Amino acid sequence: MKIESITLHHIDMPLVAPFETSFGRETHRPCILIEMRADGLTGWGECVAGAGPWYAYETIGTAWHIISDFLAPMIVGQEITEPIGIVERFASVRGHPMARAAVEAAFWDLYAQARGVSLARLIGATRDRVTVGVSVGIELTLEAQLASIERFVAAGYARIKLKIKPGWDVAVVRAVRERWPDIALQVDANSAYTPDDAPIFRELDEMNLLLIEQPLHHDDIVDHARLQAQISTPICLDESIHSPEHARWALDIDACRVINIKIGRVGGLTAARQIHDLCAERGVPVWCGGMLETNVGRAVNLALAALPNFALPGDISASARYYHRDIAAPDFVLNDDSTITVPDTPGTGVAVLPERLRDVQVREVIIGKG
Repeated sequence: MKIESITLHHIDMPLVAPFETSFGRETHRPCILIEMRADGLTGWGECVAGAGPWYAYETIGTAWHIISDFLAPMIVGQEITEPIGIVERFASVRGHPMARAAVEAAFWDLYAQARGVSLARLIGATRDRVTVGVSVGIELTLEAQLASIERFVAAGYARIKLKIKPGWDVAVVRAVRERWPDIALQVDANSAYTPDDAPIFRELDEMNLLLIEQPLHHDDIVDHARLQAQISTPICLDESIHSPEHARWALDIDACRVINIKIGRVGGLTAARQIHDLCAERGVPVWCGGMLETNVGRAVNLALAALPNFALPGDISASARYYHRDIAAPDFVLNDDSTITVPDTPGTGVAVLPERLRDVQVREVIIGKG
């Protein structure tokens, strides 16, 4: 396929409710959508970089610059036969995995459409439904926290991920566990702690958690290995895993026993599949993390999470979890068994709705023949 044009759409979506982590509190989510045209087809990808450099160093501003000034010019006007061609052309770009992943995702959508198959089937998915959970942000009071979880349990989510931070951890998790003694429960610290906080994790070790996600520094694997040796609950790495190489290094030293795969964080769907395969070979389960995606990114996450070694529920959740009115259709809904159905139509299985896109668009730029 010859890539004719790439359009960047900067959008800003109001959230259904504020979402708080150890990084701060969000009420809106900005993102960049990538619209790629080739051979009469249009593919879409989503860049999950945020407004500020909190989860990662990439932001809307850096991603806009890297995609419009470097990545798009590398491939517009070029004949590319398969997704590895995108990866190879971007090999000289250091860092900026979220920017690279967004462009690669748009090509995967095109590639699957051109072959008349769903993205899930194209990458080797083995399931038509994906088991999911929900990520619950930090609330202002314990009562509000429990009420929030109650709503999600009532909605049918069978696994809860609870955000924690210093001062909002052991007592909160204990209260949740006492209220729901049998629910699948895990916690996510988003790198908010240090090795000196090991006693906190030894207390959490007694609460029958599925895993403890990214407790220590966002670039660390050594201290995580030391902490893992002190507790029986599996440590799951998120922010520390930037590539298949990082995954291998972490597994080699037992820095974790679970890996959260986020397509944007690791640099694209190709890298995400490589991490999945590596973990399968090592007997290490993986799951798919979420980044407050629109249906564009959610559809790609579902295709990835349908691969066989995604053994734990993902943070994909239903469309209505974050947005009243998504920019792409159809919406994803929670099935009775805490699953979401994987799209089976050609490409990612969703279509961007132009009128909704216009309502939330901040700016756009076209590279190539629009």
